[in-house]
Amino acid sequence: METEEGQGREELATFAGGCFWCMVTPFEELPGIQGIVSGYTGGTEENPTYEQVKAGTTGHTEAVQIRFNPEIFPYTRLLELFWQQIDPTDAHGQFQDRGLSYRTAIFTHTEQQRELAEQSRLDLARSGRFHKPIVTEIAPAGPFYEAEEYHQDYHRKNPKHYKEDRAQSGRDEFIRSHWK
Repeated sequence: METEEGQGREELATFAGGCFWCMVTPFEELPGIQGIVSGYTGGTEENPTYEQVKAGTTGHTEAVQIRFNPEIFPYTRLLELFWQQIDPTDAHGQFQDRGLSYRTAIFTHTEQQRELAEQSRLDLARSGRFHKPIVTEIAPAGPFYEAEEYHQDYHRKNPKHYKEDRAQSGRDEFIRSHWK
């Protein structure tokens, strides 16, 4: 598919990193990023609602799906940025958000993405940056259900609440202490 920049391909990347509100801002407005949608994936329920996902009854996790041009912003750079937004050693959620619906995962759309994701996870494990095992799942991408409109670009629609929620989560302190 032709991109807005008029060159190259368009691909999808899907990442779960806890609350999807916090997973939009690190990726937006970067060269080659053409769109980010908050949604739900990884479970079995068709067309789940936020309430269902949050209750943990669907198997889905909150995630972001990113449209990008790999010639401008390669998938490997997306992976590097993803790892720097999460605690990859926590299998039970992220920061203040707990439960299956807030787990971390990389949902791959191609065999090449799977190989690159697995290598990046291995590299992170070998880096010694974390003293516990890396538990972030890597799985084939399945159906992705767009979250309700009020969740899209939440940081822009509700900047005060977004900043308060993010500040309370402990995410920024974790990122600073592990990625300096």
